[in-house]
Amino acid sequence: MSDQIKFIVDNLNKEPFRKNYNLITFDSLEPMQLLQVLNDVLAEIDPKQVVDIREEMPEQTTKRMLSLLGILKYKPPGNATDMSTFRQGLVIGSKPVIYPVLHWLLQRTNELKKRAYLARFLIKLEVPSEFLQDETVADTNKQYEELMEAFKTLHKECEQLKTSGFSTAEIRRDISAMEEEKDQLIKRVERLKKRVETVQNHQRMLKIARQLRVEKEREEFLAQQKQEQKNQLFHAVQRLQRVQNQLKSMRHAAADAKPESLMKRLEEEIKFNSYMVTEKFPKELESKKKELHFLQQVVSEPAMGHSDLLELESKINEINTQINQLIEKKMMRNEPIEGKLSLYRQQASIISRKKEAKAEELQEAKEKLANLEREVSVKTNQTREFDGTEVLKGDEFKRYVSKLRSKSTVFKKKHQIIAEFKAEFGLLQRTEELLKQRHENIQHQLVKKLNSLVSEKKSALAPVIKELRQLRQKCQELTQECDEKKSQYDSCAAGLESNRSKLEQEVRGLREECLQEESRYHYTNCMIKNLEIQLRRATDEMKAYVSSDQQEKRKAIRQQYTKNIAEQENLGKKLREKQKAVRESHGPNMKQAKMWRDFEQLMECKKQCFLKQQSQTPMGQVIQEGGEDRLVL
Repeated sequence: MSDQIKFIVDNLNKEPFRKNYNLITFDSLEPMQLLQVLNDVLAEIDPKQVVDIREEMPEQTTKRMLSLLGILKYKPPGNATDMSTFRQGLVIGSKPVIYPVLHWLLQRTNELKKRAYLARFLIKLEVPSEFLQDETVADTNKQYEELMEAFKTLHKECEQLKTSGFSTAEIRRDISAMEEEKDQLIKRVERLKKRVETVQNHQRMLKIARQLRVEKEREEFLAQQKQEQKNQLFHAVQRLQRVQNQLKSMRHAAADAKPESLMKRLEEEIKFNSYMVTEKFPKELESKKKELHFLQQVVSEPAMGHSDLLELESKINEINTQINQLIEKKMMRNEPIEGKLSLYRQQASIISRKKEAKAEELQEAKEKLANLEREVSVKTNQTREFDGTEVLKGDEFKRYVSKLRSKSTVFKKKHQIIAEFKAEFGLLQRTEELLKQRHENIQHQLVKKLNSLVSEKKSALAPVIKELRQLRQKCQELTQECDEKKSQYDSCAAGLESNRSKLEQEVRGLREECLQEESRYHYTNCMIKNLEIQLRRATDEMKAYVSSDQQEKRKAIRQQYTKNIAEQENLGKKLREKQKAVRESHGPNMKQAKMWRDFEQLMECKKQCFLKQQSQTPMGQVIQEGGEDRLVL
């Protein structure tokens, strides 16, 4: 448990939490604070969980955390398998429940972030079968499933691209080439703008051309939308046929519920299972082994670049051509008997392929049925665990069905309104098509006029274009000469720059030497001045000491030091005498001080006794004090 807490504290003190906990402060957290820490960790995994639990009801907090932990596939440890116990511990902020959750979350934060991100798009919404009977709901549900599958494939491709071995140098070369193309296109657009600016009414012509482009894009979009609607209609017809076939098969199965038919079905199922075990599964296993061996070889090889892929594609094309040539030669050599046998072989292969396809379809249907039954059992278990309720039965189910019927009536009314809107949309769409035809005719006439104007302008600009070609040729020559001169200049400038850098380094070194010498010079000057001052003081001292004048001798430092020494010696003598006197009088003085303290204590005791006696004597009583009688009032 201590290792677990230490791991939790270390990870909470790191980025992005930065909690600054230690083992003692973390272990002394209140239940609400511990729940807030758990919520912060969950919010790092899923940003939707950012909330202050003080502003949220405990039931909502528990439900939200349990739903996220269920998405993240957290399984409580062995001592918390009871779901009610785990839920109760989560509500009250129990440490034995929250510590394992934090330890599990902090061990795999990046993996859980990815899982929470994918869960937003891959958790399928279960739609009741009653609502799927409607075409619009069924189509929407199918589009939803298709988008989910598309997201899966795109996510796999994205992960493969992240882990693929594309070199950054190739990507950079592609980016630089694209940037060069972009610059060329920008220059070309600028040249075309300059040409167009000289034409009269160029703004109006550009506006009309822009409108034409917009209408063409709109036409393409409408055509694409029309094709999508056709595809949807085709899929709806196919779905209707499948449903009708299923209805027929179900009716036939209900009508043919006899022992003979059941035995027949069992025999068919036994044949199917024996075919799957003896023929299909061994083939699939062999093919999977071959595929695994091939993938292992591919993984063992180093990462390929774009050039390697081009070489492989060229080799594959060559091998395909050789295979086609061999097939043609074989067909040329075949005899009539072999041709007849080939027909039978083709028929046998076709029948075997059909058999395999039907077996796969049957296997997929069985797997789908098993998955649905498993999902039903899981959902019932989840409802029992989370809500503690069983599946609706009897009167409750009838009430639920009545509610669904009322909702279905409302849904049918809404569906009728949608059908009216669709009819109105069809009318509007037809009017839009008619208006588009008129608009296209008008645009066609405009385009003819624009083409005629463009041809006139081209004929007018033809001599200018010829002159421009000559000027372009001259410009190319001048640019080539400029590039040569520039290369010469760059080489010369590079040489001068290298010489300049060398000279700058030499100058920098000489300046540093000069500064060092200057500092040394100033230091020696200061030392010389200090020595001169000391020498001057020494000479003055010698003159004063040798001089016969007493005043001059007194000014000497030696005389002053001897005088100070004598004064200090006299002062020390006086202090020693004073210390001696204090030592001699210390004993008697201490005794006298003790006597005074005893006397003071005795007087205080007398005072207390007197006050006590005075407080105990009643009024009007005569007491004798000091040989005299005294009346106490």
